[in-house]
Amino acid sequence: MNYRRLGKTGLMVSEIGFGAEWMERHSLEECKAVVAECEKQGINILDCWMSEPNVRSNLGAAIKGRREKWYIQGHIGSTWQNGQYVRSRDVAAAKNAFEDLLARFDTDYIDLGMIHYVDQFADWDTIVNGPFLDYVMELKARGTIRHIGMSTHNPAIAKKAVESGIVEMILFSINPAFDMMPPSENIDAYFADEYDPSLGGVAPERAELYKLCEQNDVGITVMKGFAGGRLFSAERSPFGVALTPVQCIHYCLTRPAVSAVMVGYDTPEQVTDAVSYETADDDAKDYASILAGAPRHAYHGQCTYCGHCKPCPNDIDIAMINKLYDLATMQSEVPASIKAHYKELKHSAAECIGCGGCETRCPFGVKVAERMEKAARLFA
Repeated sequence: MNYRRLGKTGLMVSEIGFGAEWMERHSLEECKAVVAECEKQGINILDCWMSEPNVRSNLGAAIKGRREKWYIQGHIGSTWQNGQYVRSRDVAAAKNAFEDLLARFDTDYIDLGMIHYVDQFADWDTIVNGPFLDYVMELKARGTIRHIGMSTHNPAIAKKAVESGIVEMILFSINPAFDMMPPSENIDAYFADEYDPSLGGVAPERAELYKLCEQNDVGITVMKGFAGGRLFSAERSPFGVALTPVQCIHYCLTRPAVSAVMVGYDTPEQVTDAVSYETADDDAKDYASILAGAPRHAYHGQCTYCGHCKPCPNDIDIAMINKLYDLATMQSEVPASIKAHYKELKHSAAECIGCGGCETRCPFGVKVAERMEKAARLFA
């Protein structure tokens, strides 16, 4: 298992995580089996947004005695009322639900206290201008939560959170389909049967969010990495082709600032399947060729950092230079952190000899040599 630093939290998290939502439909023994396989495979980050008491108790029992092996994303504002889940900004309700989470997990702290599911601007305003945020800050001051995070599907809300300086990380929905979509306050918009054919690659608002997260050292954990499973079916995919779980995971992990992909599991075998990403070869990870050959896609001319440009005769890390170049050109002045990252590379863009081999391998027709020239000038 590879581990990545989760932004300014400093936590080293497994790049394959455990999104525990599916455990709601499983028994204690089944839950224990999945958790045991996660631990065996080196997974160390778990997301529990669910407020249903039984699943919380089962997860708590499954990690009992091994709490220190897990970084827990626990959500503040996910409540259980009258036998059903309710997203609430009422402090009394949120407090009762969060204390219930602590009790059922038999712990006195949560590593990542997540402000739960903020997709609307009015909701964000309610949180930051009222007692809800005061409660979150109180939890942080007491050490009951070690770091403040937030979950959202809306890149415009995520951007506000990053710029506010309140959050240290976000749980955000990322996959190649969602990345084409502009911001929306309605999550159902991302699951449309067909996308507007005028959409062109990664939406600028999402690219801007990734840049801000990288710039502000705000780590990202990923939800909806498989778009609810619809990317596994050519009939249901907005691209008209099917991707594999490994390809979807690789797409997510090549986005800037992403530290972990939170995968849902029903069985221990599904844990093993997801972790097979760690030993998969380049062909198995290759989402780019699939998308490039799809009847519907809008990524032509845009680098997706897929790595098809390898190998370079001068061993230039073309995908990383393209990523740093894109991050740098989204702002008026190149941040010192991006300059430093560029200087740490073994080979610079200036070493490109313009042979064009990379361009013949690029699935999306990116003018790589031209971009290397621009990067060399930018970082000179």
